[in-house]
Amino acid sequence: MVRDELLRLRASTQAEAATLARDLEALFAASRDSNADDEHDPEGVTIGFERAQLTALLATARERIAEVDEALRRVDTATYGICERCERPIAAERLAVRPFARCCMACA
Repeated sequence: MVRDELLRLRASTQAEAATLARDLEALFAASRDSNADDEHDPEGVTIGFERAQLTALLATARERIAEVDEALRRVDTATYGICERCERPIAAERLAVRPFARCCMACA
């Protein structure tokens, strides 16, 4: 059951990352074909800001995929739900909210 939930989370995060990567590539393509003055955008939102925002969101999604992959490894090695620092169980409530948590609340 935990594995299935982690796999669903991984799939949805991968889909999100793929969408963000496409959006970022489209933004790069549009800015290559444009003579817009990015610094003085009359609409207030610069291409640079959009690029930075998409880049940050994509990096976060990729980090989340890595966290889920690590949680799946812990499931496979029967260490899932055990705090990496104090080796006590991680509360079910914490895992429900953050299924890839590596530490209990006290150690986090």
